[in-house]
Amino acid sequence: MTLSENLTWRGFIKDKTFDDLAWLDTPQTFYLGSDCSSDSLAIGNLAVYMLARHLAEAGWKTVLLVGGATSLIGDPGGKDEERQLKSKEEIEHNVAGIEAQVRRLFAHNEFELVNNYDWFKDMGYLEFLRDVGKHFSMTELVQRDFIATRMGEGAAGISYAEFSYSLIQGYDYYWLHEHKGVVLQIGGSDQWGNMLSGAPLIRKKTGKEVHALSMPLIINKVTGKKFGKSEEGAVWLDPAKTTPTQFYQFWINVDDADVESHLKFYTLLSKENIENIMREHSQDPKKRKAQEALATAVTQIVHGDEQMLVAKRVTEVIVNQQALALADHPEVLESLRKEIPSTKATDTAQLADVLVATGLCGSKSEARQLLAGNAIYLNGQPTSKEALTPEDFQNGLLLLRKGKVLKNTALIERM
Repeated sequence: MTLSENLTWRGFIKDKTFDDLAWLDTPQTFYLGSDCSSDSLAIGNLAVYMLARHLAEAGWKTVLLVGGATSLIGDPGGKDEERQLKSKEEIEHNVAGIEAQVRRLFAHNEFELVNNYDWFKDMGYLEFLRDVGKHFSMTELVQRDFIATRMGEGAAGISYAEFSYSLIQGYDYYWLHEHKGVVLQIGGSDQWGNMLSGAPLIRKKTGKEVHALSMPLIINKVTGKKFGKSEEGAVWLDPAKTTPTQFYQFWINVDDADVESHLKFYTLLSKENIENIMREHSQDPKKRKAQEALATAVTQIVHGDEQMLVAKRVTEVIVNQQALALADHPEVLESLRKEIPSTKATDTAQLADVLVATGLCGSKSEARQLLAGNAIYLNGQPTSKEALTPEDFQNGLLLLRKGKVLKNTALIERM
């Protein structure tokens, strides 16, 4: 399968400035830029990085840009209101965080990492207006969707700074074309308006043709909302914001309606492999084989083999409600302590006291009531007994759950 066929099958093609997709099949040099309004990428950003991975795997030279300069202004794309400006120190912190994640994502590929602050820091305002601004028509700019939306009747408006963002991004492409030989810019479809600035600027200044390619925004087919938002907020690549276990469990919980498309977007698994996974999944969807394959592959890409295995093991323990041999897996035990409430208790402790200590119950009376109604589960089995016994512990551990919701699980360690 050629690169263009692979990207088409996976659903990566949205807007493009070239007519024939076969143009992609001759490796050249492309770039992908990242806003640094946060110190971490989220899984919405991850999708376009997977597009970049496919290009890199197919032999394209890869330039990855972090927006140390553009992030000081703020990208108006996809925003209804003006962004709050961030300090230079905060942007520098964010750039460092994004750079670290990019290096992990492309650890197995050759790439060059650049920061647009390096070429903007010494550029004067008059120089920018003469070399860049002179090549843009106001008539064209105000007609772009993301600007027109902000300038329409009843809209919040747009500052000159954010209005100029598109010109800054256009110059990025020009600079990278001149210094790195870049001929393709990629991004999400919400960036298409900004992406349209670079190619015409290069054509006007050099007479050369370069191109842009966007991928569609990924939408949850069940909720209709932009993918990557959970009830608690964004799903981050930074393990300090979203732990590897939480990250793994997010993918395990993907709806059947979305799992095949996510396997195509978020993994490097082959067409044959994905089709085999979906065929097996369709035979017994309750086993969630496709979700397991998805969670394993994406967590491996983002957090590495070791953290993926820990996340998988912790999830299996919580789902199966069995402590098993956790004592022989200190990383799993430590991760489990972070993921669910934990406490220590004697092997003859009153269950009501333990349930209150874990926070599963707000009072002893609530605990006793739930125990009487068989609504408390000990190692996955309903229990109504008043006290623990030594036999309840496996390697000095046991799991308690309130009701059938897995997140209401706590770890008990024997004193």
